[in-house]
Amino acid sequence: MERIPILKVGGYLLVTIQVELHDQLALTLQDDLTEKISSTGARGVLIDISALDIVDSFIGRTLAHISSMARVLDAATVLVGMQPAVAITLVELGLHLPGVQTALNVERGMALLESALVEHDDDSDDE
Repeated sequence: MERIPILKVGGYLLVTIQVELHDQLALTLQDDLTEKISSTGARGVLIDISALDIVDSFIGRTLAHISSMARVLDAATVLVGMQPAVAITLVELGLHLPGVQTALNVERGMALLESALVEHDDDSDDE
């Protein structure tokens, strides 16, 4: 079975999608990623979709579900490298990605994860 690699980088997980993301592979990624967040205690997930030229409504919803599941497991999600055609398609389909932060590239995405972690830790200190 085809799988997308999930790499642990510090306290984060890095997912770089380099193949066509069909429905079954997206569901497998969702399962693998939630398991990896749970087993590693990762505080953030960075998903690089720069190689994707097309995203349909199912894949868009699956990315939103991945982010929701990560949030329940106490991890922030940042989606990076979105191609303009993908952004246009998501808007035309009326898909919203609640809870998903976006960045142009991996460097900016990592900075977003760092700031989200700092904000989360500051909120935890206030309780």
